[in-house]
Parts: sequence; structure tokens; C-alpha cells
Amino acid sequence: MDLDLRKLRYFVAVAEHRQFGRAAQALFIAQPVLSRQIRAFEQELGCLLFTRTTRSVELTPAGRQLYDEARRITTVVDTALRRVHEAERGEQRLVIAFSPGLHVSDAIRAFTASHPKVEIDVFPLRWWEQDAPLRDGRAHVGYLRRPFDDSGLRTVPIGHETKVACLPVTHPLAGHHTLTSADLDGEPILDVRTRRTSSLEEKFELIASGQGLALVPLSVAGSYSRPDLVYLPVTDALPVETCLAVPQSSCAGPVPDFLDIATATLRRHSGAAEERKPGPPARLPTAAAAKAGEPAHAPSAD
Repeated sequence: MDLDLRKLRYFVAVAEHRQFGRAAQALFIAQPVLSRQIRAFEQELGCLLFTRTTRSVELTPAGRQLYDEARRITTVVDTALRRVHEAERGEQRLVIAFSPGLHVSDAIRAFTASHPKVEIDVFPLRWWEQDAPLRDGRAHVGYLRRPFDDSGLRTVPIGHETKVACLPVTHPLAGHHTLTSADLDGEPILDVRTRRTSSLEEKFELIASGQGLALVPLSVAGSYSRPDLVYLPVTDALPVETCLAVPQSSCAGPVPDFLDIATATLRRHSGAAEERKPGPPARLPTAAAAKAGEPAHAPSAD
């Protein structure tokens, strides 16, 4: 069967609103029309997508699977159409994604100096979807941390970053100057395997409220300083590699030039940051300082 994108968008709207009336309003169509379109879509697919009650609808297992697929499909289609229109207008646009705490502004400035006609957009990544925007077309280039799925991607190493333990000032370990992995044995660690959070702000709020600890890159710690958290070096934690990534098919347009310029620029700044990195524990907060009312600064990302 041929997939009807219009019906697919209708399905996504109902799946997100969980109610036909609100979905119809968002789509600017009548509710009976939307209901007929969804029933026709289910008949074409040969399976039920929703279980319906008088007040709401819920996704069936087939519906949940289609919803996951539909978001990727509609994103790819929307991105492709946008690029078609940009090409028709003679525009060049480069979308650069970056992981939390990583800064790509120096590379953008260096690239723009020699390519002033290329429009630049930046795409802040959520911490659990590093490579997805490169695959669905939302971004052309990514400045990422490992680990991520690099199949089908060309990656260029940039540098390495240490990790620190993030914990509440009330935690028994907060008074230490440094930690080891053994110190963290048995502690609840908040990561993608144990508890997926929608943002770093949510993760740090959970940590501050005593729900667990986390290992975070040093640059992330430097961007999220708050008085109820401390960041301590974990002396035997393995460093995290940072790298640029592009789809292997990206060999035209401004992408290759940006990759060359960004590689040189970011490697230079990464090396300088490593040389300037202070040794622990000189710039690390302590629980005693925080309880005394002194400002608890996170370690610098510089």
C-alpha cells in the first residue's frame, strides 16, 4: 500500500492529543472528518491504532509502534521539503547540532568568515538523541560526545573530556575532595538505563532532591552551577571522546568545508582547554562551604 502522509499526520495529532475533538481543532478540520480519516487509515493498515472510550483514546501496541515511526517519517519529509524550497531559492543553509555543554560558536565564526552567504542554524541536542538528527535530516553536522551509534556516519575525533560526579550537598560523599568508582558502588545512578529524563534541568533537580547521583562531563557541570549540588572528580573514570559527525552521504554543499574548518578550530580550543584545566580539588565545591552559605561553583568548562 502507498502511505498517505495526510492521514499519517492526522494519526499523529490524535496520538498526541489523546482526544479527537482537540486533535481536530489543532488540524482545523471537523471532528467527524477526522474520525472517518482515522477509521479509513486503520482499514488500509489492517489493524487498530486506537482503543476508544467516550472521553479519550489510547494507542494500541500497533499504534505506539506507528507513532514512533511516524514522528521520524514526518520529520524527514518536512526537512526534505524545506531543503527543496531552499534549493529553489538558491539558499545555502547549514544546521549544526551540539551536545549539552559543548560549544561550537568558535567554529561557526571561523566558517562564516570565509563563507558569509551560508545561513547557519544551531540545534541543541537532548542528551539521549545525539545521532538521531543527523539521520533524519534535522542537522547536517553534529558536535557530539561518545557513546552514540556511529554506523553510517563519518566521525572526526576532536578531544577528550573528563567526567565528574554530581551529587547533593547533603550526601555523605559531598565532603570528599575526590572520588573513585568504588565510592559510588551501590549508589543509585541516574542515566539512560535507569531513568530517562526529558532535560538536564530535570536530572539535576532529581539529584538535588536526593533521587540519585550522576556522572556528567566537566563542561556540563560548568554550565549548571547551583548551590545545592557539588561536582567531584572521579579519579578512575574514563574520559569521554568528543567528535564531529556527519552522514557519510554528506559530501556536497558547505558541509565538507565546515568540517575542515571546525576540526582545526575545535581541536585547537580543546587542546587549550586541557592545558588550562585546573587540578582537583582547587576549584571544586565542598558540602561544608555550601552549608556555610559560600557560593558553590561548578568546575569550569574552560
